[in-house]
Amino acid sequence: MGFHEKGQWWVSPSNYDPEVVSGFNFPKKIEFLDTTLRDGEQQPGIIFTKEEKVAIAKKLSQAGVQRIEAGTPAVLKEDAEAIREISDLGLNSQIYAFVRNMVKDMELAKSCGVQGVIAEIIGSEHLLKYGKKWTIDRAISACIEATTAAKELGLKVSFFPADSSRADMNFLMDTVQAVVEGGHIDSLVLVDTFGVLSPEGAAHRVRQLKKRFPHIPLEIHFHDDFGMGISSTIAGLAAGAEVAHVTVNGIGERAGGAQLEGVALALKTMYGVDTGVDMTQFKSLSEFVAQCARMPVSATKPIVGDDIFLWETGLPSSLWVNVKDTDPLVMLPYSWEMTGHKVPQLLLSKKSGKDNIKTWLEKCNLSVPEDMLGELLNRVKYKSFEEHRTLHEADFRAIVASLSK
Repeated sequence: MGFHEKGQWWVSPSNYDPEVVSGFNFPKKIEFLDTTLRDGEQQPGIIFTKEEKVAIAKKLSQAGVQRIEAGTPAVLKEDAEAIREISDLGLNSQIYAFVRNMVKDMELAKSCGVQGVIAEIIGSEHLLKYGKKWTIDRAISACIEATTAAKELGLKVSFFPADSSRADMNFLMDTVQAVVEGGHIDSLVLVDTFGVLSPEGAAHRVRQLKKRFPHIPLEIHFHDDFGMGISSTIAGLAAGAEVAHVTVNGIGERAGGAQLEGVALALKTMYGVDTGVDMTQFKSLSEFVAQCARMPVSATKPIVGDDIFLWETGLPSSLWVNVKDTDPLVMLPYSWEMTGHKVPQLLLSKKSGKDNIKTWLEKCNLSVPEDMLGELLNRVKYKSFEEHRTLHEADFRAIVASLSK
């Protein structure tokens, strides 16, 4: 793969410059753990029904997402039932439950039929002391008891020290070491609970953890409070982390988390890393999750927004008309087909030019004399200006009809 793959994408050649890629340490295989059904649902206002959770899980698995965090069984019996039903589907994806480091939570997760657990504990000394009001000894003791129980129950354990991005590094490593020695960890999660890691900081912390725990797979769970969720996730993967926690549409607590669609597409096009996920399903998956969440997606949201393949301004519209049938990537970073979008369209507004008008005349099977195009464009501009909006087909037809009056 390179910066320009015919019919698929055209990104900057600098992305693939040897000086840029020489420091990358992507693992041979990258997996996604999608936490839409747990962290995504923690976004205020989102409450999925059991049926919606099951349907979303099916679609995630169909798209090739390797792991699904199906929820927190301790929240409600209905949540536990949803997790159990998802586990019983026999999906290709591995199913995990989110649990506290408590033996009863491990037993409940096991009863739901999951293959693994995301075992949470507070991972920073300040949040543990002032927020949780626990001592570190109490936390470690709870983790050892719970993770040992999980192992005995046959569950995989992803150890999830919340706020570990802000923890003193020695404190974090010593905590993990104590649980490794006294309990059980199958993988470790670097958790940027408050989205405070820069991409450079994320890579640095990943390298430190990989050096201290070289035989423990590392997962990363990054939030988007500073708009860095995708960038920091990719930086963490480039530094050697094997699993990225993501959500559809980037939904989640506060500002959300790393967006599945953005991480996967950027890895493929900008870094030449194929995650095995079927990106052609992204648009429909995004729409379905938004419908279930009752949380509309911004029209300009990267990868999945409705308007990201539209133009209404004159110059880019003309450029698109000139290349759309020969090499559309001259005017696009990637093909709309890669992510399941519709064919790009031209719109009409006060910013439009004659190519927008010609396109719409053809679309509506209308015609006007060549010397009337300027007047038609002018009327379109003023109609849009007066209405403060993009025009619809009915508007355009009415304006064309008005030319003969």
